[in-house]
Order: sequence, then C-alpha cells, then structure tokens
Amino acid sequence: MDMTTTRLIVTSPQECMRITETLSRFGDRWTLPVVVSLHDGTLRFNQIRREVSGISQQMLTRTLRALERDGMVSRTVHPTTPPKVDYTLTPLGQSLAGEAVRLGIWAQTHREEIDAHRERFDREQES
Repeated sequence: MDMTTTRLIVTSPQECMRITETLSRFGDRWTLPVVVSLHDGTLRFNQIRREVSGISQQMLTRTLRALERDGMVSRTVHPTTPPKVDYTLTPLGQSLAGEAVRLGIWAQTHREEIDAHRERFDREQES
C-alpha cells in the first residue's frame, strides 16, 4: 500500500473516537509485543510469556483475551490432561503484526536521530 496516496477520512467526531479507541488498544504496553511474538506462528501461553519479557501471567491473560475479543488471536483448547491451549494470529492479527514490525523497523532506523533531536531540545530548554 502506498501511504502517500492513502488518506484517512474522518466524517464525524464519533468516527474519530472509534479510530482513537482502536488505536489505543494497540498503544498499550503489551499488545504489540504479544502480537509480534505470535507473528511467526502458533505458541502456547508459557512460550508467549517467555518471549514477552516482563509480562505477568495475569497481564498476558488479559492481553490475549482482549486480542481474541478483537478478532486478532485465535485460541484453541486441545482435550488433553492438562489441557493444551494454543494461540495463533488470525489473518486480521497477521496484518497488525506486519504493521507492528514495520513500525519497529522505523523506530530502530531513526532511534539515533530522535535521540539527537531530544538532546538538542533539552539543551535548548535549559538555556
């Protein structure tokens, strides 16, 4: 998709609020790391927890449930003892993961430039 020709058309304040709500879902601390961890395929709960450094069991559970509710993640329970549960991205979740990876690459590419701008700004503010 050529982003130079793509335009966001917001026709009402309600539409703007819906877009903001959707974006805030992905702007929390854990959603994108969980989505990116599932980008390469199906994982079990503890595998995701190991991949996403610092996430608690409770927060991972909440994040996975929210992603499942939004249609981003599919949860499959296998009838074993104990039950085996697999998580995988849906096609909608895969499309989000692709955008998250691109955004991460952009952040890595421009991190030093952003740091330099921040340092210059902070120096100017001290003067």
